[in-house]
Amino acid sequence: MCLITFAWKTHPKYSLILVANRDEFFTRPTLPLFQWENGIYAGKDLKAGGTWMGIHPRGRFAALTNYRDLKNQKAQAQSRGGLVLDFLKGTSSPKSYLAEVEAKQDQFDGFNLLVGNQEEMWYLSNYGESPVEIPAGIHGLSNSFINVPWKKVRESKMRLQEVIKQGEIAPDDLLEVNMTKQEEELEKLPDTGLPIALEKAVSAAFIEPVDRYGTVGLSALLWEKEGQKVQFLEKQVLETGGFKDRLMEFDINGG
Repeated sequence: MCLITFAWKTHPKYSLILVANRDEFFTRPTLPLFQWENGIYAGKDLKAGGTWMGIHPRGRFAALTNYRDLKNQKAQAQSRGGLVLDFLKGTSSPKSYLAEVEAKQDQFDGFNLLVGNQEEMWYLSNYGESPVEIPAGIHGLSNSFINVPWKKVRESKMRLQEVIKQGEIAPDDLLEVNMTKQEEELEKLPDTGLPIALEKAVSAAFIEPVDRYGTVGLSALLWEKEGQKVQFLEKQVLETGGFKDRLMEFDINGG
């Protein structure tokens, strides 16, 4: 993912309310959201075999964004999508898992990793310090540290707050949070190693295609506290225009 906006333990009905955009080359081979043989609900990167965000019916959630620092990429970096997959398949607590990842974090290009269950959510960046527990609140994560006030992070957090205030929430309502195409002003852009024109283009929450790169999918997730029902909606962006939706609904079984 490249923009994750979420409310953690702030709502009377939901433990987790989340909307996320995946930005990628349209040519990268992937499978859209489905249930894997091991039970995980996620899309799949067919190039490296991992995923960018997923949830297991045993009550394990994980999502990842790249920490963008193109001037310092590794020659033999491991795939970051495996970090999400390994947590979803495993049994370690969120805190313990991130301690394991921290011990090998230098093997990867820059990443931000969120892992959690019904009780706790933890965050680690290999550009930051030790793992930290996510407090209750509304948070935003793009291609820098969590809650760094980039325009799209700030504004998506505010839009999510407004959606929550409306009362009843549906997955379709959440997708609107990250669909703005407004870009940051030139003088306020970060320097992540991209050419300035591309840096400006990717400063929008929803990135229109540039050289076949852009927002290729949006996801919305609602995880209930009582009954532990999950609604997971993916809106695939078609390069030819339009969208294709997939909605998965299931219960967390804790097994």
